[in-house]
Amino acid sequence: MYHVLVPMDADEDRAMTQARYVASLPDAAESVKATVLFIFGAEDDVPEEMGRMKSITRVASVRHATEYLEDHDIEVDLIDESGDTAEFILREAEDRAADAIVLGGRKRSPAGKAIFGSVTQSVILNTDIPVVVTGGRRE
Repeated sequence: MYHVLVPMDADEDRAMTQARYVASLPDAAESVKATVLFIFGAEDDVPEEMGRMKSITRVASVRHATEYLEDHDIEVDLIDESGDTAEFILREAEDRAADAIVLGGRKRSPAGKAIFGSVTQSVILNTDIPVVVTGGRRE
């Protein structure tokens, strides 16, 4: 089984591009497993008594991308966490023995193309696992 780690954020277009890429892998329905992860940041903090509201299944981008993957008969696991995004992606990829990491990229201005975003750059530079950066909207 080819295992891909698919870290997603709240942007639905990026999440769907990531899902379409995973579904397009050769023999995906029979041989690909996707672990979708969402990392809640400080801006997503909620009061402790409302902690149950902070769930990966409540994130629209994750929900739609997961439905797409499942509609294409791809096995999907969901995980969520709070903390440092790049660090958590790298740890999860290693802990789950992922064969690849599929990140959602952003299209940038010509000047912005000189570097990746800090999370993408950190993941690429700190892993030996292949990293795929899918396209996204211009920002």
